[in-house]
Amino acid sequence: MRSYEQQCGLARALDMVGDRWTLLIVRELLIRPCRYTDLQYGLPGIATNLLADRLRDLERDGIVTREAAPPPVATTLFRLTPRGEALKPVLAALGRWGAPLLPDTSPDANFRSHWLVLPLELQLHDQAPDDSPITIEVHTGDQPLVVQTTDGTVRVRPGTASTPDATVSGTPLDVLGVLTGTLDLDTARTRGLELDGDPETLRRIQPIGAP
Repeated sequence: MRSYEQQCGLARALDMVGDRWTLLIVRELLIRPCRYTDLQYGLPGIATNLLADRLRDLERDGIVTREAAPPPVATTLFRLTPRGEALKPVLAALGRWGAPLLPDTSPDANFRSHWLVLPLELQLHDQAPDDSPITIEVHTGDQPLVVQTTDGTVRVRPGTASTPDATVSGTPLDVLGVLTGTLDLDTARTRGLELDGDPETLRRIQPIGAP
């Protein structure tokens, strides 16, 4: 990438992470360390050679590192360095800025359920941290997610739970709206969302001040 050649922190940052796909690679690695194939799956539309180029640039700039994973993975894993992890609040701010644009996105646009990990972890809040932990299984997109309270915080990961306290199924926007309290549960149900479990389980993890 050509440099802006400006003595400005923003310009220098964009010299490193302003290329197309770069911040989305960082998004994937903020969620979890990735194999090359994981990155390809999480970045639908990226050309293989372009992904390789972007990873090489990110490694050169000290944002990404690679390591040999032990069996049974036994392949190269890419992960963020501390310098790369420092981009998390930047991506969070961009995500909040872009959230109002989501309803206008084409219904045919790509979606991966693990893309909800970061926005949910950033917004959800355990409003009863002294109570027993709860687990919610979420079904939307390509694979289920697990939302669980742990030591007063809310963690989200791809996967399933053996005995969830509640299970939510619906479109990505409806699921996100119900979990964050921006969409009324009754309204979501009329749009096809399904909840198996006590609605109070959902309310416990909604952001403070949610309706």
